[in-house]
Amino acid sequence: MAGHSKWAQIKHKKAVVDLRRGKLFSKLAREISVAARLGGGDPSMNPRLRTAVEKAKEANMPQDNIKRAIQKGTGELPGVSYEEAVYEGYGPGGVAMLIEVLTDNKNRAVSEIRHLMSKHGGSLGEAGCVSWIFDKKGYILVEKTAVDEETLMDTVLEAGAEDMKNDPEEDNYEIVTAPEDLPVVKEALEERGIPVSLAEVTMLPRSYVSVEGEKAASMLRLVEALEELDDVQNVYANLDISEEAAARAEG
Repeated sequence: MAGHSKWAQIKHKKAVVDLRRGKLFSKLAREISVAARLGGGDPSMNPRLRTAVEKAKEANMPQDNIKRAIQKGTGELPGVSYEEAVYEGYGPGGVAMLIEVLTDNKNRAVSEIRHLMSKHGGSLGEAGCVSWIFDKKGYILVEKTAVDEETLMDTVLEAGAEDMKNDPEEDNYEIVTAPEDLPVVKEALEERGIPVSLAEVTMLPRSYVSVEGEKAASMLRLVEALEELDDVQNVYANLDISEEAAARAEG
């Protein structure tokens, strides 16, 4: 039977297959700088910065790059001041989309996003039009081959996780936490020697829209184009797509 993937899993697979290191490093550096500017340059006292630095290390970003990004954020080194913004809209087939931006020019960012949305069959909407569909959560993936379900469930629930999911069509267990509990749950897994494939704060949809055929291909092309923009940090969508449609779009 054909498998389906929801956006968080699709995004993880794309990241593994399609690691554009140079562009990824610049996006990670922006996040580190903003986190340091808002909460200080000590990762132990700044959860957002700690998460950003861990993500950078997982991507093998050089330590010097991480240090410079922190220093630009704290003002120890000169750097660009980035603003945060979130844009909302709809992709092909009525898929809800949240687009997180870190930019030094909001007019440029929204103009480029609007152009790509229109080009690929989507549209920007008003603030609040789709944000109610998403919840900010900690999200962890653990490969099913790494641990049995009962051991994993006992570990994560004891550490404070909200939920654990075992979709038979996926290769990973999904663990959901409150954003502030993500580091604690991740640490509990590491202490038990359970390897973590992914740990991040993300936006999880409450409901999903299934798209197939050309609409599915257009949706994935739109996401790809948005992620190519320097100003765009993250794209979230309540997309549910068949593995065949995803493979055809990638092909």
